Amino acid sequence: MITMSVSRVKMHLGALESVSSAAISVSMYNAYFGFSESPFSLSPDPAFFYRSEQHEEALANLIYGVQSRKGFIVLTGEVGTGKTTMLECLRDFLDSQYIEFAFIFNSRISSDQFFEMIAYDLDLRCERKSKTEVLFALNSLLLTQADQGRTTVLIVDEAHNLEWEVLEEIRLLGNLENRRGKLIQVILAGQPELDRKLEAPNLRQLKQRIVLRCNLEPFSADDTAHYVAARLEKAGLPDQTVFTPEMLADIHLRAQGIPRLINAICDNLLLTCFALETKVATVSMLDEVSKDMRLEWAGRRPRGERARYSRETLEETPFYTRGGE
Repeated sequence: MITMSVSRVKMHLGALESVSSAAISVSMYNAYFGFSESPFSLSPDPAFFYRSEQHEEALANLIYGVQSRKGFIVLTGEVGTGKTTMLECLRDFLDSQYIEFAFIFNSRISSDQFFEMIAYDLDLRCERKSKTEVLFALNSLLLTQADQGRTTVLIVDEAHNLEWEVLEEIRLLGNLENRRGKLIQVILAGQPELDRKLEAPNLRQLKQRIVLRCNLEPFSADDTAHYVAARLEKAGLPDQTVFTPEMLADIHLRAQGIPRLINAICDNLLLTCFALETKVATVSMLDEVSKDMRLEWAGRRPRGERARYSRETLEETPFYTRGGE
């Protein structure tokens, strides 16, 4: 039987890009579905932020924690549940309120690098490789902001990777306060390992300072369906018919409710639909995508037992050639 996997489809699309430019191929892809932009990009774009009940609550807690000068806030969630997108939304809010903030995205750093990154992000006027000078300059900035009724925020993404000594330095920043509250608000975002790390006896002082905790769970089946529809609508395809309710339920199962996996699956399905010149995704396509992505899920078929595209379907596609090519 002659088959065509998603990887083969991508190979043919790659051939198209060699004839024309990648921009033209993307333009053709978007035009085919009527998209104004790609609906399932893996980039943490706040414009595509899906306000599920839990995400809305988590963002509200982050904003409340900052405005109320609570000090330490922890945001956790499994890989791909939307923590970085949430932080991007928070950054947009801080910008809109003219609140100074430092954002540390690479958490595999030493204590010296930690202070250097803070100095650069907050544009501190000091010798940025001297911890002492950074602390003096930081304290001066925090006091100035407090005198103006403002606060300052430190955001650390991937905080589960932080070394013990860096976490201790972060704890000590919590000592910077006045009568009205903490001078710097610290948000630590990371995978569930962060919670386990904070349970360590040597970090009990930091744990006691955490006043707000937010946790992002995988989507429910209903949330997955609404999430996919919302992203497609944002990209220019309201009332989508590409994914049937049954397909969305299957996508949810295979992605285990993880937004990043949902994005990757749907993006690959749209690419396959485009290559096969159809606007309805099928279980056969989903099986091929799942195989290419090495997905594992409860109740999946044993290896080797998956649906294939029919010969008739493939012969109708512009990429089909005889001889198994």
